[in-house]
Amino acid sequence: MPELSISTWSLHRALGKAWYDRTPDGFVNRNGDEGRIKLLDVPREVASHGIGQLEICHFHFPTTDDIFISDLRAELDRHGVSLYSILIDAWDITHPDPGQREKDLAEIRRWIDIASTCGAANVRVIAGEAEPDPESIALSAQNLLQLSDYARDCGVRVMTENFKRLTQRADPLLGILNRCDGKIGLCTDLGNFKGEHKLDDLTKTLPFADTIHTKADYEDGIMLRDQFLACLDLTRKANFSGYYTLIFQDPGEEWTYLNALKSEVLPYL
Repeated sequence: MPELSISTWSLHRALGKAWYDRTPDGFVNRNGDEGRIKLLDVPREVASHGIGQLEICHFHFPTTDDIFISDLRAELDRHGVSLYSILIDAWDITHPDPGQREKDLAEIRRWIDIASTCGAANVRVIAGEAEPDPESIALSAQNLLQLSDYARDCGVRVMTENFKRLTQRADPLLGILNRCDGKIGLCTDLGNFKGEHKLDDLTKTLPFADTIHTKADYEDGIMLRDQFLACLDLTRKANFSGYYTLIFQDPGEEWTYLNALKSEVLPYL
């Protein structure tokens, strides 16, 4: 039965637009804003809105030391929130330079280790920034499988998403998944396919989705509800049974819009 989840991306402004980079001296917030809440506050925040699953963007970690991760796990447990996934939002497994590509793969493996320590069930890895040609599709699948083998030993599953250049249309994404023979999970983001082919691309990919980033479009702060419901109807036709992850990134008070999203999604659970 489908359930609700949420990503820390939806609380990006509340977290102070935190985007932490690792440096030799530790993790540095390259935005510098303090924010209204800290990452350790998020489990309580989402639980108070009746949501029991969480996805954390990797750049929202202010540190990955043992004390912080222990505190994070304690907060998740205290509020009955499960860590579904860490969204690894950087690095390119199809980088044209082999040396840089190996460095990027090493960083992703490091975050798989962190995900395992945090108790995350999954990591989401970007399929690649390359053009969607046959060589890039094959390279992406090869490296996703390599990462999947590594993650399996850590008790974590690798997923990918219709996100960034290589998978901005359904066919290259399905080409990658076909080469991975069911070993790679899929997050389908309702807002990432664009243009006249959007609904066709969603129709093709939703049957393979383990989770859905449930994102609406807005004009002047008003949800384009008919468009959003058309996407949700496709999830029902695909017999989707995973997590609907609420995503909001537009201007406005986050929970006002997230609760409006939630009210639209609830009939599909």
